[in-house]
Amino acid sequence: MHTRLQPSPEPCFLTAAEAATRIREGRLTSETLIRSCIERIEARDPLVKAWLYLDKAQAIATARELDKRPSLGALHGLPIGVKDMIDTADMPTTYNSPVFQHHRPARDAACVAVARLSGAVILGKTDTVEFAAAGRRAATRNPKNFAHTPGGSSSGSGAAVGDRQVQLAFGTQTGGSHIRPASFNGIYGLKPTWGSVSREGAKQYSNMLDTIGWYGRSVDDLALVASAFRLHAVGEVAVPEASALRVAYCRTPFWEKIEPAGERAFAVACDRLASAGVKLTELTLPRPFGGMFEAQNTIMMGEGRASFLDAALEFGDRLHQDFHDRVENKPGITPTAMIAAYDLAAACRREFEALFANFDAVLAPASPGEAPEGSYNTGDHVFNAMWTLLHVPCIGIPCMTGPKGLPVGVQIVAPRYSDARLLATAAALAPIIDQETARYVADA
Repeated sequence: MHTRLQPSPEPCFLTAAEAATRIREGRLTSETLIRSCIERIEARDPLVKAWLYLDKAQAIATARELDKRPSLGALHGLPIGVKDMIDTADMPTTYNSPVFQHHRPARDAACVAVARLSGAVILGKTDTVEFAAAGRRAATRNPKNFAHTPGGSSSGSGAAVGDRQVQLAFGTQTGGSHIRPASFNGIYGLKPTWGSVSREGAKQYSNMLDTIGWYGRSVDDLALVASAFRLHAVGEVAVPEASALRVAYCRTPFWEKIEPAGERAFAVACDRLASAGVKLTELTLPRPFGGMFEAQNTIMMGEGRASFLDAALEFGDRLHQDFHDRVENKPGITPTAMIAAYDLAAACRREFEALFANFDAVLAPASPGEAPEGSYNTGDHVFNAMWTLLHVPCIGIPCMTGPKGLPVGVQIVAPRYSDARLLATAAALAPIIDQETARYVADA
């Protein structure tokens, strides 16, 4: 009897961690990996539309050069996509805005520089909602069903990783722009603790909220990038036994916004964890947390007035009306409302972290449900806004496929600056939660 061996997957289908191991061991070259990703992009991206800019020749040349060098760091030889509101010195940064189509920054954003200096190949710029805020939507479509959104504003980054076009990509979150697309595309995402990754060189929307994160296809992928960014104690925290973990499941004060698919994913995640011996307890947040969604929106809109004033003055009616509405304070946000929102956030941060004496992580919905139909509606950030304003790290984990055949994920959160502990916890919990093939693998 002869055993039929399965062919090895194309390198583009490897996770970043798998590819990094093979490169380190000499079983894969960066050039081979980059060429495989480019072939995948050429085959799929005319339909998915995840990328705004690619320099294929430069990416191959960079990979070939890296193959001649000793390792530069954790990301050596790995491709990464960059959301096109993050500056790149050798590629346009258009912010998906018609008034910045020929913009060429003089320097890389800090996060891009860290990736390059850690050995990454900057593969290209991914599509985004205009300025990662409002105005024009990305042309990107959900790779699982082209009639649906991939989420936003990190639209292209989420779709490119979900469609196996690239192993890693940067996203950002001001409301729910990073974790929600992770759910919609069936991938993993880390929104680190606010302020732990420099935002220098990324278009600002809200100083209090903007956070740079990254997508991957496994917890190990997220941890690999976290190590490049020197997040505190990453790699030093042992992965615990699942049965030793205490997880609080939290429907949040906004549960009335949950959809059937989101409710089902949350229940499935809880059932799987309980069956694996994880100690579950329900967490009902105190009443003031019910005001956090409104507080996040107040701060986002209020700080957005300053962020878009210069563009409104320079470009006039060439700039989308959404940004003029913010600058002109169409929502009518008062200084009193801003102060109240800041004060509520500060109080809730202290109260939330005091709760962690009793558990290791909080499990919560990552999105209301499956990705909405159409490109303009990128999804509701109601299950993300509170965590963004709390400044806590969040990890999106795929969970199941909904009735429309689209992925639905969940997220786990932990106190500020406990990113390493959260990654270790996720490494224990993700294999339990992510039992189904929610991560999208397209037909070759």
